[in-house]
Amino acid sequence: MRILIVEDDDRTAGYIERALVETGHIADRVGDGPTGLAMASEGIYDVIILDQLLPELAGTEILAALRTAGNPIPVLMLSALGGTLDKVAALNAGADDYLVKPYATAELIARLEALLRRKRPDRRDHILRLGDFELDMVQRRARRGERRIDLQHREFLLVEYLMRHAGQVVTRTMLLEAAWPYDFEPKSNVVDMHIHRLRRKIDGGFASPLIHTIPGAGYLMRASNTAS
Repeated sequence: MRILIVEDDDRTAGYIERALVETGHIADRVGDGPTGLAMASEGIYDVIILDQLLPELAGTEILAALRTAGNPIPVLMLSALGGTLDKVAALNAGADDYLVKPYATAELIARLEALLRRKRPDRRDHILRLGDFELDMVQRRARRGERRIDLQHREFLLVEYLMRHAGQVVTRTMLLEAAWPYDFEPKSNVVDMHIHRLRRKIDGGFASPLIHTIPGAGYLMRASNTAS
């Protein structure tokens, strides 16, 4: 899950970012309203964590702009304001959920996962399967046949993206967006290097490869008896 954090308190934003990364997500953060709106409009995020009190542009104003533009991205509003009228205003502006500060990190993450399950039915199954390969999203484990496969954080994110787009060509840019932060400055072959390692782990020793190269386009994951 790729998450945008729009929060002007740097300490709070950093704490949320660390918690999300530790639970296997990609998180980007910004500290002002206009930048938050611009990044939220790019279409690369699964969920937005949005503070209400922001410099230059309030959270409800960002929400209103997104919804007016027809952007349906799930938004979890964070605020120190816990009154009924404050919650109603945020929900009427287009928030999908509202969490009052202070809050438990476990609750924050659980609410994010619940939002995504409601908006993305494909997230409801915690085990993704393709042929004899399984990816357990809860235990964060992978298995092919009887072999357990140990994946590093970035590798897991790449495989998850490929699995959720199985049968579709995925470009290197799409994979960068799925597994690295927004401000990451990639080496020219960083995606190819990770895919090479994934192939050794997932396809090594098996007659039928799952990860295929599409020359000039990117990569594709499918169950097949022939390699590309």
